[in-house]
Amino acid sequence: MSAESAHVLAQLCNDLLFQPEQLTLFANTKIGLVIVDEVNGFCSLGCGNLAPTCPNQQISRMVEETNRLATEFSSRGWPMLVFLDTHDAKKPEPPYPPHCIVGSGEEELVPALQWLENDKNTLIVRKDCINGFIGATRQDGSNHVVDWVKSNQIQMLLVVGICTDICVLDFVVTVLSARNHGLLPPLADVFVHSEACATYDLPREAAATINGAFAHPQGLTHYMGLYLAKSRGAHVVDKVAFSNKSSAIDEISPNKKPASTQ
Repeated sequence: MSAESAHVLAQLCNDLLFQPEQLTLFANTKIGLVIVDEVNGFCSLGCGNLAPTCPNQQISRMVEETNRLATEFSSRGWPMLVFLDTHDAKKPEPPYPPHCIVGSGEEELVPALQWLENDKNTLIVRKDCINGFIGATRQDGSNHVVDWVKSNQIQMLLVVGICTDICVLDFVVTVLSARNHGLLPPLADVFVHSEACATYDLPREAAATINGAFAHPQGLTHYMGLYLAKSRGAHVVDKVAFSNKSSAIDEISPNKKPASTQ
């Protein structure tokens, strides 16, 4: 991060301050994990127009933490939903250049997460637009996300993935609106895990050399994505722990759930 970006980020953190929570999940937590677009085209070095061009610590941390969470969820038999950004070569997604085209390999999970393809607790949904909730709509108007939440009686969502300020944020705010509109019973709360999210880095100097590109400094845009999710009603957490004990609370309401936040 440049000195200028670091200064702006410090100012943002001061002016738009929020305090991340810590989340403990108990054995009887009715929760689902949503993994957004942790595919080669966004995460693997040199794998397409939107992939990192050099090793990226934020993306590496995201994949590592996502794998930890997914492993815990799988061992507990908890449901997971994995979005894979996947596009037809003849259907562009402006304002972005071609990416994650069918058959390119960019649209596949990163190697560390490919085991999820054979995990019995995992539903994989390929999406052709930024917003996973919209992309999960079937031709008959039904929706994979709505059905997944209802069939698993999910009361909490934990959302991770890339990009924090684009696909993750769009999914989170849409789910919150759908919940408020009564489309997602019994969903009560949505959590975004900052350490298992990431976004891409395009400094101003680099953006100036690309026709039509907008600067997208990674630290700033990651923080803004988290801030906006928080301001729309999501919980932002930076630590997720697991307990083999059951909570004393058997039923969840918006204010009572078998999880602990601090």
